[in-house]
Amino acid sequence: MKKRILSGIQPSGRLHIGNWFGAMRQHVQLQDEGHDCFYFVANYHALTSTQDREKLADSTLHIVMGYLALGIDPARSTLFLQSDVPQVAELAWFLNCVCPMGLLERATSYKDKVAKGLMSNVGLFDYPVLQAADIAAYDANLVPVGADQKQHLEITRDLVGKLNQAYGGAMLVEPAPYIVDAVAVVPGLDGQKMSKSYDNTIEIFATPKATAKRVAQIVTDSTPLEDAKDPATCNVFALLKLFATADEAAEIGDSYRRGGYGYGHAKKRLGELINDAFAPARERYALLESDPGNVRDVLRDGGRKARAVAEATLARVRDAAGILTHR
Repeated sequence: MKKRILSGIQPSGRLHIGNWFGAMRQHVQLQDEGHDCFYFVANYHALTSTQDREKLADSTLHIVMGYLALGIDPARSTLFLQSDVPQVAELAWFLNCVCPMGLLERATSYKDKVAKGLMSNVGLFDYPVLQAADIAAYDANLVPVGADQKQHLEITRDLVGKLNQAYGGAMLVEPAPYIVDAVAVVPGLDGQKMSKSYDNTIEIFATPKATAKRVAQIVTDSTPLEDAKDPATCNVFALLKLFATADEAAEIGDSYRRGGYGYGHAKKRLGELINDAFAPARERYALLESDPGNVRDVLRDGGRKARAVAEATLARVRDAAGILTHR
C-alpha cells in the first residue's frame, strides 16, 4: 500500500558510503517501490552545530546534488530544503507549547552530542521538537529510522498525541517507524562507525585516485602477507562485503584464511569496487554541478509542493488552537 514517507539528512559535510548504506540507498528503494516520498535537507537543524555560512551553503547543495545523482527522481519524490518551508518552524512552536521539559531532558541524543563536544544550546536541546514538526507537517505515515533516531520518533509520536489531545481532534497524523534493510554499522578507516565527526569516511563523490588513497589508510593489524588472516575481524573485509558479490566475498574470505593474500590486495580490490559502484553517480553529479540552475529549479518545485502540504496542516492546527491570521 502506498504510504507518505518522510526523511531528512543534515548537511554536515561531504556524503560518504556510510550515508549511502545507512539511509540514502533505502530512500531510493522506497521511491522505486512507489511510495509518496518527501526528502529534505535539514539546514535549520545544522545551525545547532555550525555557524559557518560558506560551509553550510556548500554542504546543502552538495547533499541535494548527491540525492539526485544517486537516484532520487524529482518527478517521483519531493526533494526540498527545510528552510523553504517556514511552516515547520511555526508548527515547532505549537509542539513546544505542549512539550514537557522532562521529555527533552531524557533525550539521549542531546546528552551524547554535548559529551562529544558540541556546544550546549537551546537549539540542540530542542532539536527533537523541530524534528517532530518536520515529520508532522507533511502528514507522514512512515519514517525510516535507525537505532540512533528511534527515541526521536517516539518523542514525535508523543508530541503529536499531546497536541491532538490538547485541541480535541486528530489534526496531526501519528507517524510510525519504518525499519528498512540498512547496514547497522558501516566501519570507517579506524574501525569505528563511519562518521564525519571521526574524520574516518570514504567519500562517495571523490575522484577514483582520492578514493584509492583513502582506502589505503584503513587500519589493519600487522599480520604478515604469507600468514592466514581472519576476515571476520578485518575492517577492509567488512567494507568489501558491502560492494562485492556474495561469490567474490566468499572467495576473498577463503584467500584471507589460506594466507598469501595481503591487506594491500584487499584494499586495492575495495578501491576498485567502490569506484565502479559509484562511477555512474559521479558522472551525473558532474553534470549537475555544471548546471546549477536546474538544481535550483528542482528545489523551487519541491519547496512549493512541500509548503502547500505544510500550510494545509498548519491551517488545521491554527484553527483548532484559536490562532487568528489574516493572510
